[in-house]
Amino acid sequence: MKDSNLKSKVGVLGEKALRLYYRIKFLIKDWIRIPREAPLWLKALLVGIYSLAFFLLLTLAIDINLFWLFGSSPKISELKNPDISLTSEIFSADGKQMGSFFTENRTPAVYEDLPKNLVNTLIATEDVRFYKHHGIDIKATVAAMWSVIQGDRRGGSTITQQLVKNLFKTRKDYSTGLLGSIPGISTLISKAKEWINAFKIEMYYSKDDIIMMYFNTVDFGSHAYGINSAASTFFSKKPIDLTYNESAVLVGLLKAPSSYSPVANPERSKARRNQVIGQLEKYGYISQPEKDSLIALPLKLHFQRKSFSKGNMTYLRDAIVRDLQAWSKETGNDVWTDGLKIYTTIDSRMQKYAEEAVAEHMRNLQRIFNQAGGDAVVPWKDENGKEVPGYFLKKAAELPQYKLLVKKYGEGSDSIRLALSAKHKMRVFTFSGERDTTISTLDSLKYYQKFFQTGFMAMEPNTGFVKAWVGGINYNYFKYDHVNQSKRQPGSLFKAFVYAAAFDQGYGPCDMITDQPVSIKYTENGEEKEWSPKNVDRSHAGSMTLKHAFARSVNSVAVQLAQKIGWQKVIEYAHKLGVMSELAQVPSICLGSSDVNLEEMVNAYCTFVNDGNLVKPILVTRIEDRNGKVIYESKPEKKQVLDPETAFLMSILLRAGLTEPGGTTQGLFEYDLFRHGTDFGGKTGTSSDYTDGWFIGVTPGLVAGCWVGNDDRAIHFKTSHIGEGLRTAQPVYGRFMAKVLKDESLKEYRQKFPKPTIKIDKDYSCQTPYPKADSLAVSADSTAVEISE
Repeated sequence: MKDSNLKSKVGVLGEKALRLYYRIKFLIKDWIRIPREAPLWLKALLVGIYSLAFFLLLTLAIDINLFWLFGSSPKISELKNPDISLTSEIFSADGKQMGSFFTENRTPAVYEDLPKNLVNTLIATEDVRFYKHHGIDIKATVAAMWSVIQGDRRGGSTITQQLVKNLFKTRKDYSTGLLGSIPGISTLISKAKEWINAFKIEMYYSKDDIIMMYFNTVDFGSHAYGINSAASTFFSKKPIDLTYNESAVLVGLLKAPSSYSPVANPERSKARRNQVIGQLEKYGYISQPEKDSLIALPLKLHFQRKSFSKGNMTYLRDAIVRDLQAWSKETGNDVWTDGLKIYTTIDSRMQKYAEEAVAEHMRNLQRIFNQAGGDAVVPWKDENGKEVPGYFLKKAAELPQYKLLVKKYGEGSDSIRLALSAKHKMRVFTFSGERDTTISTLDSLKYYQKFFQTGFMAMEPNTGFVKAWVGGINYNYFKYDHVNQSKRQPGSLFKAFVYAAAFDQGYGPCDMITDQPVSIKYTENGEEKEWSPKNVDRSHAGSMTLKHAFARSVNSVAVQLAQKIGWQKVIEYAHKLGVMSELAQVPSICLGSSDVNLEEMVNAYCTFVNDGNLVKPILVTRIEDRNGKVIYESKPEKKQVLDPETAFLMSILLRAGLTEPGGTTQGLFEYDLFRHGTDFGGKTGTSSDYTDGWFIGVTPGLVAGCWVGNDDRAIHFKTSHIGEGLRTAQPVYGRFMAKVLKDESLKEYRQKFPKPTIKIDKDYSCQTPYPKADSLAVSADSTAVEISE
């Protein structure tokens, strides 16, 4: 190449690189000068020596990235300990694998996991002289070069070279250096790096190790990375159980996973498998009759694509990621790629029962709402039941595709409405499973907006161990977690903080109070206001015990108590008992007017049955790295936040909902909960206009809570008989606990509340007499009141 041409080719390198080139050129020219009078054999010897020296120096220069010309290469430490993306696995407290995290679905195999037929198939197909070379097959390389000269592309990379590419992606992940910008040169540099590092790999690892590492790194397509995942995905078996037929299918995939996919392209996959079987016969691994019989076989797939996790475990998976976020940032561990074993507090049986309870009840509730007619409130219909024009078109403006349509047609164009109204094929969620349908974008918005959502969580009060977690009705379609991401008004659940604070101020369960109208004047942001809350039935019952008032969830009594102890005291106790959300300092806080999440409410209620101890919820107990070393263990955080006597009295109040006339938790009698003698307590909650329904149930060994509502607060039931927490949320708890208590393997949760271990000075034995039999109807949850100022 002439110097002028070279200069134009490498102009991008700059003057400094060119000066370096000329200096090296003249040094080499002086160094390799051969005397003309030397005999031919000496000239040949010197040329050979100089060529070898030049090759070794060039190899060293490439390896050390001399003058930043060639780009970086893998370090020795990386070669000895290559970083492979591995699947992290989630395990339940009862030892069941419940899900996984991965960017590449890969679980490592050891050499002993690989059947001989699989190893033979790989060698016969990819590198027949594997055991005879040291990373570079000179014969195959020369043959590949000759095929390129003849216009035919033929691979010459050894298994070791392919391993280098899989491990380090030398053509992508590492810089190419200054010379890498020259067309053709970058490919030669990358190839040289593969040769150099293949030789190093052969120095550090045995042939068996190289085979094992190769099978652990290759991509088989269909989200299957590594032989363990491939064998499980395509044949539902372990690698050691693979036959020659199956091995040939998998090895055949390596050439082009998409093109030769036995799922997407079965005929092409079968033809490729037959080529691989032909290679086995060609190199003597199988006989001609064996080849013929193998070729005659069908593919025999047992395909099972691996997802991130199973069932509603995807909500839990994301909750685990959030829970470990700070730890991951601090330690540098990545749950998605580090091949961790994550041991959770979740019980697989309870998780199953929680998912079933949610699905069963929410299916029924959605059907009731869809058929409710005048008893349902939706924002796209006016007070006369007529459609509000353009409602969903305004909603569609939030969609990404709307912006594209505006860009195409212009804002306000009728073409936008027509495009969004055009029907097209879509797969939609139903409680009976996914369904293919034809629907427009606007109609799909209406279809999905009406779905009610839920969050459910169960937790051991003494340990803080979370036993079940369901964040919604279906993660694939509704990814927002309603356990600890969503915040809604808790309604009467907040009355527990009012009564707890009042008990600490000297009140007791059997103290008498008058259920009467109450009106409160207060100042908010400099503005004088007056708040007059009502009971749900708009009536007042007169004198009653605090125990009875709590059981019936009487609003006027809770407001009077809060007025006596102060609104700030209610907020103080809510925070002390575990509520972390910001709470508004207004009178209506005693009826739950500030948004909170389900997790913090369940955690707070645990203190009432845990002697006043607040225990931080624990989702993950232990994490092991890919080598089995424990790198994380949870540390229980327990703090006494409530006087033990007050905690005991609150547990009495929670149980009173089942024993006092008109108690709001008596809907639990509809479920098979009491056969085994288990003690129960609980509290319902309903926000203004029946927008949110809540229920938290307590037993000595398990506290569980449920929220139900629509993500759009404008969508709700209109009446208490179907919209209160007793109807919307309590059934999930009832169904769940019935399943748990029926399970003999979970009988440790069949418990009675123990007698107090401390002296209780305040009387709690009072019992309101039941009225005559004809008036024993369960009263409505009295938390469904106007709480806005």
